[in-house]
Amino acid sequence: MDSDGDLAKGSHGTASGSAAKQSAAGGGAVHMSWPHAPTHRLSEQGTYFVTAGTYRKLHHFRGPERLDGLCCGLLAAARDFEWRLEAWAVFSNHYHFVGHSPKREGGAESLSRMLGRLHAQTAKWANGLDHTPGRQVWHNSWETRLTYERSYLARLHYTHQNAVQHGLVSVASQYPWCSAAWFERSATPAQVATIYSFKIDAVKVKDDYDVAPS
Repeated sequence: MDSDGDLAKGSHGTASGSAAKQSAAGGGAVHMSWPHAPTHRLSEQGTYFVTAGTYRKLHHFRGPERLDGLCCGLLAAARDFEWRLEAWAVFSNHYHFVGHSPKREGGAESLSRMLGRLHAQTAKWANGLDHTPGRQVWHNSWETRLTYERSYLARLHYTHQNAVQHGLVSVASQYPWCSAAWFERSATPAQVATIYSFKIDAVKVKDDYDVAPS
């Protein structure tokens, strides 16, 4: 795991696995609620920015049903492994999130297990939809531990606004598979203004993906 500002070189090669989970899917918007209010401060246990992408950047999660499934799967995995997500953005071939590791000792070490389970379940689900058993769906994930507050707050802004940066919507809260609408509802107007004031054009993130519209 890398520490702070620039995105890490550390990666997990994660191929499709077993133990499928039929993630919630339905028409166009994720209805799974996220129970935590945003904290907007670094965690003593560890705060991380994580990116994961599909093999060869293929659009295995194109369309509302599959985006619903992947987004709900991510939130469910975070809940089950006790990671507190502060921001997330899910697309047809990759996702990002900012999260705090569990409070228990060694909690950050659960990240690879959490991503491994998420990728195994969503790969098997997508392969079932496409009738392609055993196909590799996921490629790598990259994580950076954030230790400076400005780096952390800039990445919160980056993640909330990522759908706008990819040209999918003009207003981030209109994109159902990201945290912007939840954040704007849950935070105070002053907190929203503060997070959205951080410049993100110089943030170094692995995000060279062409995404498919929903």
